Amino acid sequence: MVVGIKDAARLVGISIISCCAVLVCTLFLNYYLDVLQIEDLLSSEQAVIFYHAQVSTAKVVCSVSGGCLLVTSVVMLFFYIKHYIDTHKKELGILKALGYSNLKIASNFWVFSTGVFLGAAVGFAGAFLLMPEFYKRQNEGEILPEIAISFHPSLLVCLVALPTAAFALLAVLYASLKLKRPVLLLLKNDFQSSSKIKRVRAGKDYPFLKDLRRHTLRTKKTLVFFIIFASFCFSSMTQMAAGVNELASEMMGIMMLLIGVILACTTLFLAITTVIKGNAKTIAMMRVFGYSQKECSHALLGGYRPMSYIGFVLGTVYQYALLRITVDIVFKDVEGVPAYEFDFPVMFLSLAFFLVVYEVVMHCYAEQIKKISVKEIMLE
Repeated sequence: MVVGIKDAARLVGISIISCCAVLVCTLFLNYYLDVLQIEDLLSSEQAVIFYHAQVSTAKVVCSVSGGCLLVTSVVMLFFYIKHYIDTHKKELGILKALGYSNLKIASNFWVFSTGVFLGAAVGFAGAFLLMPEFYKRQNEGEILPEIAISFHPSLLVCLVALPTAAFALLAVLYASLKLKRPVLLLLKNDFQSSSKIKRVRAGKDYPFLKDLRRHTLRTKKTLVFFIIFASFCFSSMTQMAAGVNELASEMMGIMMLLIGVILACTTLFLAITTVIKGNAKTIAMMRVFGYSQKECSHALLGGYRPMSYIGFVLGTVYQYALLRITVDIVFKDVEGVPAYEFDFPVMFLSLAFFLVVYEVVMHCYAEQIKKISVKEIMLE
């Protein structure tokens, strides 16, 4: 077997994202299916308006949150597969030299879907643990008749079984595509084919440290996405938690806050860890030539700081637009729903908290540079 369960166990990021996505979608979709059963029991106009608002909210939350997390999971899956192939290209090249086809080798990559299965299963089970309190909070004013919690097997299939099967198929197809390389190129240190090696354009001659920072960003576009996504999650969820706490319930606010912090920390950890490990040889050589730890850290990690600010801005705009749509369109006819305005104090508080967390994480990883052994790197 090319890929083992131990390799798939490293896909903690996909498991966490899958867990969060399925948790949110299960809560709202199960509530949506149960609410549909009481439509004929509605007697007042206010109850009908509130009913349609709840149905619309479930659709918006599942489509927006679920869709965003789905795209991120796919990107993370592709990243893990590409990273695995890049770090095991010699072993894969030997298998191809022995006569194994691309599809035969790629068929082992189905195990990468186990991370999706574990995360989805935990999220699905966790949703049912939270469901009694969630139903109570959703109908806190008792505008609607009592809503009984029902188990819908279709949700188990759609949110756990189908995503697992889809990600398994996607992993095999993507791995097969990435393995379409000549055997000699797999056995050599250079993984890219000569036709895809980009020529370095003649341009401004930047200083070494600045050029290294630019090169790191250009060659690690997926990691740039993860950095932006991490700050996006932190910004949107922390600010949205305060807004939802006033508009809906304290439970929803706490849940959004925890999901945002967990997603942000997970993706940030993945991105920065990969940057440090992928540039271990570069860091070792820089230390040999006398560059300080601060200079190494600034060259490799400093370029991601503007990306994190961009993600924070995008998250702020996203949460404001989503809450305004919810209040002004979905709940426009429901009485007692307060108007929503942009909360600058919450934004500045979230920004301050984000800066502290981000800089502490970067400082911790900068300290990891000290632990890189020059001797071990040179002996590889």
